[in-house]
Amino acid sequence: MYVPAAFAAATQADMLALVAAHPLGALVRMGSSGLDADHMPFELVAPTADAPHGLLRAHVARTNPVWRADGASVIVLFQGASRYVSPLLYDTEAAGGRVVPTWNYAVVHAHGRLRTVDDPAWILGTMTRLTRRHEDADTGWKVEDAPRDFIDRMVQATIGIEIVIERLEGKFKLSQNRSAADRARVLAAMDSGR
Repeated sequence: MYVPAAFAAATQADMLALVAAHPLGALVRMGSSGLDADHMPFELVAPTADAPHGLLRAHVARTNPVWRADGASVIVLFQGASRYVSPLLYDTEAAGGRVVPTWNYAVVHAHGRLRTVDDPAWILGTMTRLTRRHEDADTGWKVEDAPRDFIDRMVQATIGIEIVIERLEGKFKLSQNRSAADRARVLAAMDSGR
């Protein structure tokens, strides 16, 4: 990914925060007919000594061929907020009219190797944690709300995916190359929905 210095993510913590806040990732791998992408929510596991950049966990249907790429090098793309930026938000007079539209966005690419996990307890644990994270703690749906035999069938029809993150790349293109006044106008327009 092309990342000019002005737009490089400041820290690993910033990149992991984006992944945690926007967990739907696009897992890209080489498939039988070329590049292939599968979209799935990921659980982010914090960095440890064995995984200094963190770990991604997900599950897919056994009918999805992505899990057959066990050991393959993959990249998972996570996208945060994004927005079109009109040149009208800039001080066009100060720029002598030399302004063009652009797009502000924040993205993180997580590189690693896909590992397949065929362990019912692991799969159920991942399903349960992902559900807990995205449901309301007090009133939301819980895995335990469904009949146990149904959940057991779902687990059997599913396979786990784990990726130790080997490298993170982040690009936070948020008008950092503009004046403070221009950035304030862009932010105000984004906050107002314009």
